[in-house]
Amino acid sequence: MSDEPATRQGGRHGRRRGPHTVRGFGPALLFTVVGALVPGSAFLATGRRRLGAVVVVVFMVLLGGVAYLATTGLRDVIAVAVDSTALRWVIGGIVALAVAWLLVVLIGYALLLPRRTRAWQHVLGAVVVLTLCAGVVMPAVWAVRIADAQAQLLDNVFADRESATVTDSSDDPDPFGDREEVNFLLLGGDGGEGREGVRTDTVIVANVQTDTGATTLFSLPRNLQELPFPEDSPLGEVYPDGFDAGSEAESILNAVYRNGPAWYPDVLGPTDDPGADFLKLGVGEALGLEIDYFVLVNLDGFSRLVDALGGIDVNVNYYVPIGGEPTLGILPDDYIAPGPDQHMDGTRALDYARGRFGLSDYQRMDRQRCVIGAIVDAANPVTLLTRFQQLAATTQDIVSTDVPQSRLDELVDLAFEVKDAEIRSVVFDDTVIDPAYPDYDRIRALVQQALDGPSDTPSADTSSPADEPADEPAESEPADDASATSSPGATSAAPPEPDPAAEVGDACAYDPAQAQAARAEGEPPTRNG
Repeated sequence: MSDEPATRQGGRHGRRRGPHTVRGFGPALLFTVVGALVPGSAFLATGRRRLGAVVVVVFMVLLGGVAYLATTGLRDVIAVAVDSTALRWVIGGIVALAVAWLLVVLIGYALLLPRRTRAWQHVLGAVVVLTLCAGVVMPAVWAVRIADAQAQLLDNVFADRESATVTDSSDDPDPFGDREEVNFLLLGGDGGEGREGVRTDTVIVANVQTDTGATTLFSLPRNLQELPFPEDSPLGEVYPDGFDAGSEAESILNAVYRNGPAWYPDVLGPTDDPGADFLKLGVGEALGLEIDYFVLVNLDGFSRLVDALGGIDVNVNYYVPIGGEPTLGILPDDYIAPGPDQHMDGTRALDYARGRFGLSDYQRMDRQRCVIGAIVDAANPVTLLTRFQQLAATTQDIVSTDVPQSRLDELVDLAFEVKDAEIRSVVFDDTVIDPAYPDYDRIRALVQQALDGPSDTPSADTSSPADEPADEPAESEPADDASATSSPGATSAAPPEPDPAAEVGDACAYDPAQAQAARAEGEPPTRNG
């Protein structure tokens, strides 16, 4: 009989209160916080062990899944990140998970709260619970906004554009098949104020080996003449002797994108970007490569991309002009002085990439590659996460491509190969070719040589005497000592031609001697004196 009074009086003495095992407002508030951090623990504290165990197990499974995705499952994360449909399922999952988490917090607090609670305790409890709910909602909103921005970016940039040169079918599960390489045409379109149409002052082909990810960049000068086209293409018929737009200034490489479609708008058939198709066919023929896809970046909006990244860091080895017009003799407004690791905002980075008064186009080509490398370096995971929405919005405005969204998953695999592989560069400057009278057979031979890699065996000389005089060794390649000591009249095989590819970082490294020499000469004259 002693048990009966205790049961009847349990509510008053606190010995037994149904499922509750937590006594007092303080412990209830503490377990509410713990229950928000480890969902299900609040239910366990109230004696609801089966429900609490289920929630805790679900939470631990989700936590383990996150840990897997953050480590060995990174490939799966990126695969989802390049699929707009999957991203929208992710958004639905985040919303559902956030709602379930909120319910766990609210229900747990309601179960833990003592029956007799004072007014100030209700106020304090409400503040704590609202804070915990905000801690659940804010990350969920942030994740949803990033996923939505990524989905919109994919739908806008990687839309199913009509192309005259993309030949692979979107239904093909293995688009690369047994192919050894994939080639991307990277274009920098300098539209901008005061320029009619878009001129592609930056033309780079990225050759990626599918088995190793080894990448070679081939940079062509903007003033390259007589761009050839495949004989069996419609452009080969209308330009049998190479690209010609009626005048020398309008017939160079950087004018093809604008002038080609202007003269022959429908020659290639239906396409959303005829200028890019013109260049894919022409540049591919010039290099002896099949160009698969193009990516065009509008340099006029490029400064906003740099600002969205928080700026970039580049090395400057000589005075780089800001503004100026060399053809009219208009001096620059100012100069970027030499110095290492200079942090530049978007405007200054664009000045650095564009400046050419008193300099060569090839120096500008080097700097543009350095800017691309600096952007890649600046796009670290923390920056991408904290600035992703701004970056996504900016990218939609300045980037266009014919890469189908259905191909992104395969390209992710390729990107993982490239990440750990060697990247080299071949620059077709005036020490290698004459842009006004280009020898395209020699260009194709150098491309193949760069892709084959350096050889220790003698190779046939692919240049003509006019291209490379025998008595004038290339400035960047010292004469072979062995050949210098050979006896007069001795006959020897031609020395192997040096590998034309170089590490991409070479031109972007800081050169203290060059920078010091530039500073010693002093800043060149500006428009203001």
